[in-house]
Amino acid sequence: MALPRVGDVMKTDLVTLAPGIEIVRAISILMETGVSGASVLDAEGELVGVLSKRDCLKAALSASYYRQWGGTVADYMTPDPQTMEADLDLVSACEVMIASSFRRFPVLRSGRFVGQVSRTDVLHSLSSQWR
Repeated sequence: MALPRVGDVMKTDLVTLAPGIEIVRAISILMETGVSGASVLDAEGELVGVLSKRDCLKAALSASYYRQWGGTVADYMTPDPQTMEADLDLVSACEVMIASSFRRFPVLRSGRFVGQVSRTDVLHSLSSQWR
C-alpha cells in the first residue's frame, strides 16, 4: 500500500497574511480565528514568511518598551520558512518534523504555496494507517 503524501493530508482552508499588514491587526486576526500562526504571502501569492505567536510576542515586547504598537508583519515574521513539498511521503515528513522545532510547515507544489501541514495532520493519518 502506498503511503499518503503531504498533499493528501494538508489543510488548504487557511488564514494567510500579507507582509504589509500592521502587526497589531495581524495579531487580532490570529486571536479572532484561533490559529497560532499564518503563512505570509505577497501580492502574487508567493510565500515570503510565516508569522507565529512567538513572532507576535516579539512585537508585544517591543510595544511594551516603546509604549505603542508599531511595524508590519514583514518586520516580525520569520522569512524563508522551512517548507515541505506536496508530493513528499508522510514517513519522510515525519523525519523532517522530528528534526525541526516547527509544528507546522507551509506546503509547496512546484514552488507555489498550496497549504499547510502540521504534526497533528501527519500523526492522525499515520496512526489510522496502522491500526
